[in-house]
Amino acid sequence: MSLPPCPNCQSEYVYPDQNQLVCPECAHEWNPNEVAEAAFVAKDANGTALEEGDKVTLAKDLKVKGSSLVLKIGTKAVVRRIIEGKDHELDCKVDGAGEMMVTAKFVKKA
Repeated sequence: MSLPPCPNCQSEYVYPDQNQLVCPECAHEWNPNEVAEAAFVAKDANGTALEEGDKVTLAKDLKVKGSSLVLKIGTKAVVRRIIEGKDHELDCKVDGAGEMMVTAKFVKKA
């Protein structure tokens, strides 16, 4: 009997427990009959899906909160992480400004 790997840690040592599958390595439990939820996808100003490591440019001038700094249109940045459920989805390293969170709809994939 072949069981699917753990969706959390990709471990192959999964075992059944009644109607659930259990991973002994990360203790994740799931029902194999349920459809997996769609992963969060951040989209840029043009609707292109963004991933970690993508290079982006700002699509408009942005004011930085708590500072008099304004990031100009065309400023380059690298997406470090994508975070779901926040107002600012992208954790970026912005040229000339350092690390900061940016809303995905204000950038374009380079």
